[in-house]
Amino acid sequence: MKEILRILERDARKTPQKIATMTGKPLSRVKEAIKKAEEERIIVKYKTVINWDKLEEEKVQALVEVKVVPQRDVGFDAIAERIYRFPEARSVYLVSGTYDLAVLVVGSTMQEVAGFVSQKLAPLESVQGTVTHFLLKRYKEDGEILGVEEQPKREPLMP
Repeated sequence: MKEILRILERDARKTPQKIATMTGKPLSRVKEAIKKAEEERIIVKYKTVINWDKLEEEKVQALVEVKVVPQRDVGFDAIAERIYRFPEARSVYLVSGTYDLAVLVVGSTMQEVAGFVSQKLAPLESVQGTVTHFLLKRYKEDGEILGVEEQPKREPLMP
């Protein structure tokens, strides 16, 4: 199953037929493995990475460091759940270091992101402090290089 998942992780548009050809596994086995992975939430979502800059549509992203007080019996999970339920929070991670949670926030403007942090995130009871880092440019996302056109590889000219 791991081989099938690695193929789908690289390109979610690969059909079961193509995966069967690539792996040498029977089509029925590939379909069964994918269905099982979806049912067990091993495959959580099929995703497309979009370079919004090419469409000239402003999307403001910020990485917010959040220092929190863990709660008795649930640790960081309860506050993380409150945060990941906000639609502005695109990703939420428990991290090691000087802060506890890293939250990727997306909005239409810097003011929208700042408003989310100051009005929704920072006032939460367990939150001790936040530090917001606005992302200025994306070079690579989910393994895909953005903003650089692939140049055709040419053989060097020999004099």
